[in-house]
Amino acid sequence: MKVCIVTGTRAEYGLLKPLIDSFAQDERFQLQLCVTGAHLSPEFGLTYQQIIQDGYQQIEKVEMLLSSDSAVGITKSMGLALIGFADVLERLKPDVLVILGDRYEMLAVASAALIFKIPIAHLHGGELTEGAYDDAIRHAITKMSSLHFTSTEAYRQRVIQLGENPQHVHHVGAIGLDNIKNLNLLSLAALQEQLQVKFLEYNYLITFHPETHAKIGVEAQFQELLKALDTQADSLFIFTKANADTHGRTINQMIDDYVSKNPQKAIAFTSMGQLRYLSAMKYCTAVIGNSSSGIIEAPSFHKPSINIGDRQKGRVQASSVINVNASTSEIVVAINNIKLSKENFNNINPYGDGHTAEKIVKIIAETSLAHLLPKPFYNLHHV
Repeated sequence: MKVCIVTGTRAEYGLLKPLIDSFAQDERFQLQLCVTGAHLSPEFGLTYQQIIQDGYQQIEKVEMLLSSDSAVGITKSMGLALIGFADVLERLKPDVLVILGDRYEMLAVASAALIFKIPIAHLHGGELTEGAYDDAIRHAITKMSSLHFTSTEAYRQRVIQLGENPQHVHHVGAIGLDNIKNLNLLSLAALQEQLQVKFLEYNYLITFHPETHAKIGVEAQFQELLKALDTQADSLFIFTKANADTHGRTINQMIDDYVSKNPQKAIAFTSMGQLRYLSAMKYCTAVIGNSSSGIIEAPSFHKPSINIGDRQKGRVQASSVINVNASTSEIVVAINNIKLSKENFNNINPYGDGHTAEKIVKIIAETSLAHLLPKPFYNLHHV
């Protein structure tokens, strides 16, 4: 069985790697790996090179990313992706296409697969992120997909609500937790050596992406966060930069400016890689920003996370997640409360136990792909 997995960003590849490894090591499958988007951009670290270093020499590259994060630039990038993947899918002829999430790159990939009548296996469908247009993209990909692997039972029910056959909607947990279970995370000393930094009394891992549906501008939102950080003494701020989203470059420039002005307490990375990122999460005081990692991965480390704004609004959350507006005063209160709290945040992570990849491989191996298309709409009984 030929399984094609597509990845467009460093974060997405980090999540998918346990699944990529599982398919590569299983003799029942022929793995086809396609990279696109920010992976091929010098500005975002040419992160496809990490995939090659991980042992995947045979990869298909689809150039699509224009040097623009405006609405016009992103829309044109989607058009280039559609053209590029038309050629790739014609050549590879996979039996099933595996994609994760809700980014615009994956919408283009799914659209091409739909026309080629290639069944799509979609990870992380049914979720809500009301502060970004990713929310609509995710649901659109669900309707183009035939197999669904959701991270919670609530999300499974939502995918079924969208008209998908329950037999093909599987609650398997969040695949990002597989890395926490499987990776041999760095010691604090090794992490500090690799990051070339000394941890202080308080240490914060910060990732902030554009909130594409926000009423307040991205620059104003992020400035509120930076002003909150300025109030914190004896603190180290570890920034990971935004992906190639609308106005992502604005955030990244502001990060560079902040780090240059505060070299004793702030560092920034275009791409940390999963090992260093999760190791930093293990030893940090808290996660701050609006990345899904603060919602999904941080609870497994029993770490609090400060979730800013509406970008992740609607996601299932552990009790360790603190929601605030993009307001300096609210962020400061949340940080100070974490510092004062003696709570150990031994909450249960609602996103699973770290066995997602093996569940997905087993289900795909046992599914008759030939019977997935055409796909009828599944009506709920009360309709």
